[in-house]
Amino acid sequence: MSVLIVGGDHLGSIPRELNKLGVTRLIHLSGRDQSGFRNGLPESMDLIIVLYDYASHNLTQRVKDLARSKSIPILFARRSWSSIYQKLNLVGLR
Repeated sequence: MSVLIVGGDHLGSIPRELNKLGVTRLIHLSGRDQSGFRNGLPESMDLIIVLYDYASHNLTQRVKDLARSKSIPILFARRSWSSIYQKLNLVGLR
């Protein structure tokens, strides 16, 4: 499974915990520079996690629109593993 995380400069233990759940490919875009979205989303993402406490409204809206256009599930959470873990049940990863 491949996951794109948008927002936040440092992810802490989040990548390690996602690997435990079977995530094999993880891409992190901090969102400070939107050049990462110039050509759209990275190919073949299975899930997008937006860390809303570290992403601007404009960035969040752009990612949301791109995810909808490609039918990719999107999850909004704070930058904490506990917040992400609680919401992973919604997309069936947990």
